[in-house]
Amino acid sequence: MANPIQYQYEKENLHRSEPNKYQPEHLKPEEMLINIGPQHPSTHGVLRLEVVVDGEIVVDVVPHLGYLHRCFEKHAESMPYNQTIPYIDRMDYLAAMNSEHAYVMGVERMLGIEKDIPPRVEYIRVLVAELNRLASHFVSIGTYAMDIGAYTPFLWMMRDREHIQRLLEWICGARMLYNYIWIGGLFYDLPVGFEERCQEFIRYLKPKLIELNQLVIENKIFVERTANVGVLPLDLAINYAISGPMLRGSGLKLDFRKVDNYSVYPELEFDIPVGEGLMGTTGDCWDRTYVRVQECYESVKIIEQCLERLQSDLKRTREFDPRAHVPKKIRPKKQDFYVRAENPRGELGFFFRADGRSDIPFRCKARSSCFVNLSVIAEISKGGMVADLIAILGSIDIVLGEVDR
Repeated sequence: MANPIQYQYEKENLHRSEPNKYQPEHLKPEEMLINIGPQHPSTHGVLRLEVVVDGEIVVDVVPHLGYLHRCFEKHAESMPYNQTIPYIDRMDYLAAMNSEHAYVMGVERMLGIEKDIPPRVEYIRVLVAELNRLASHFVSIGTYAMDIGAYTPFLWMMRDREHIQRLLEWICGARMLYNYIWIGGLFYDLPVGFEERCQEFIRYLKPKLIELNQLVIENKIFVERTANVGVLPLDLAINYAISGPMLRGSGLKLDFRKVDNYSVYPELEFDIPVGEGLMGTTGDCWDRTYVRVQECYESVKIIEQCLERLQSDLKRTREFDPRAHVPKKIRPKKQDFYVRAENPRGELGFFFRADGRSDIPFRCKARSSCFVNLSVIAEISKGGMVADLIAILGSIDIVLGEVDR
């Protein structure tokens, strides 16, 4: 028997949940309203999709957010700049190093100390960021293949990602939420022998990436499920401010590591892969996955160059202190400042408003690439099948911790 008190509570508070955009009176006789999520394995987190369908055909999609709200921006306005870093880790928890790098870089520029950062620190930052980019893409590609119906790539990706997790854990003691990149430096230098171990991993990984390409990208079933599905034209991508592999999948060679030339990326050689419509139409689900796989090859190139510099020109010395330039007081001048960086999912930006009197930002807003990229889902899903909607959502590659922030 149902609890009468619980029943009465639910009856009184039912109207407080977010209402659907579509009500029964809005639907045509042949249309039906279904909910996908928020607890659904294909939604990549607690996301609810309100979907209007006509049989198997998608008429409209409305994403409903807020199930994983992290309250990041309020936290950032309540504590000093340096104490916000652990909360940044928890936004895009699959790419915490990349997010830390963007935030720290912004605060250092506000303080005017970015040129004081030792080259070894910058190369270590790029090294761990690219390792984290690889780990993030492995989750993206593995879970996406599982959405399509292939289980083996997910197991392979988790196996190879585990090696990266162990390397990052060796550096800072944490597998996912690192708090490693600090304002002005690093938590700690690389452990003794890390460079050699990392080189062993890269030698191991190169043939595995070739296998991944054969198993997923060139797979006949995967091609048929993703080619010409969820096509995102370049003009639509630009109008929606799409960034990252989604934008490059539509054919635009835009990567902030090249455009903004931040950190030591100008000193490194790597290419920017873009979608070319090799299996279907430029900007489809296959192109987006293809770009992510190609980016794994480019990250390997960057990691190799960083390791070479760290072992030759920037050798470890007893005098080197990664915390030497960490400021004791972080109090930027009064200013508004925006910084952006290339995360695995696109442009991650931070807008700061400093009042010049406090070590706590007056305002700190995060520009989430996941949130912006998700906004285009209705445009590229209409007219497709419900099964294709799952493929399209997986190709966007969202992390709900950053969508909701």
